[in-house]
Amino acid sequence: MIVSTHQLRKEYGSTLALCDVELRVSSGSVYGLVGPNGAGKTTLLGILAGLRKPTAGTVEIGVEWTKVAVLPDTPQFDPWLTGREVVDLARSLTDPSVPPGRVDEVLEEAGLADAARRTVGGYSRGMLQRLGVASTVVGRPGLLMLDEPSSALDPAGRREVLDLVARLRGEATVIFSSHILGDVQEVCDTVGILRAGELLFQGPIDALLVGSAVPTYRLRLRPPGDAAILALRRAWWVRSVEAVTQEEVRIFVESVEAAEQHMAAALASTDARIVSFGPEAATLEQVFLELTS
Repeated sequence: MIVSTHQLRKEYGSTLALCDVELRVSSGSVYGLVGPNGAGKTTLLGILAGLRKPTAGTVEIGVEWTKVAVLPDTPQFDPWLTGREVVDLARSLTDPSVPPGRVDEVLEEAGLADAARRTVGGYSRGMLQRLGVASTVVGRPGLLMLDEPSSALDPAGRREVLDLVARLRGEATVIFSSHILGDVQEVCDTVGILRAGELLFQGPIDALLVGSAVPTYRLRLRPPGDAAILALRRAWWVRSVEAVTQEEVRIFVESVEAAEQHMAAALASTDARIVSFGPEAATLEQVFLELTS
């Protein structure tokens, strides 16, 4: 493990921000840290980065501190510096042995090549976010902690940042805190779910998605499909039916076995005209809502 904590606690007066957190981050992984607002994600990252002190517990970091890089959720830079000067300064401060050509490389990867010679005082928030990512990775750190790195970005900027993070897998260890669950599901191989300071789940995303969420099916019908939907809602083995479009519904069932035994008969009894039907893979958002609700 490159990062581990033991019974980590953080109290702010009478408020318990972290409660006996046992974090385990494997070397070379991209670890997604998710949770509702106030769950303790930023507090945990601050302690791991050495910026805050825990009330109790221990933290073990398996790389030298010179190889740890942290990106806050709202990075700020001296406005009179150009984008290239900011990244080159980060390179010289973190690892001067890294060749200067690395600066242009990460600016290109972050989508800032065309703005590299502009002063950052004129950068948008999204550009500053991407500049922060470039400054974080330029020194080739062994451990990166990214706090909401794609929250302020437009779709193109998010794509560039997510691709950059994905390329780091195996080269560095990344702890990726985000409330955009689709981003976490796309680039992370491991996830930790925090709620009210407690780590509810920790492990591979695939293990979380398989068998954790309520079994769900997608059904597309030729209109009118009201009779079929009504019959499904009355079935004992159906938890709920949710309209996706006028022709498509999502069916939440008690179990896969019950659905396989009774679905066909329920639909046949209404003379429904079925366009398509099949199980729906669980998403991180569905599982997250189940665990934190």
